[in-house]
Amino acid sequence: MKKFMFIYRADMKTAAEMGANMTPEDMEKMNQAWMAWGGKVGAALLDFGNPTMPTEFAVDQTVGGYSILEAESAEAAHALTEGHPHIAMGGSIDIYEIMPTPGM
Repeated sequence: MKKFMFIYRADMKTAAEMGANMTPEDMEKMNQAWMAWGGKVGAALLDFGNPTMPTEFAVDQTVGGYSILEAESAEAAHALTEGHPHIAMGGSIDIYEIMPTPGM
């Protein structure tokens, strides 16, 4: 099996505005959607990940989080984004294969 990093991207201004306007019920629905996706992908989800925050202005301001997953191939990893709540919220997901360290 190969490991893949999902990088969650979104327009941070839009995301901040969306978050500011969410009710507690909206937040709960969003959390439930993420948990449902995690349950759907099951054991492929190695690390649910966390939100991220840029530490300086010069870095890509659209990166907002990550997850680590396992799949047989890049195509199988891409299939794991089906029904993903981040995409449903208008974001996008970049997928990177995590390569083994040479010589290790």
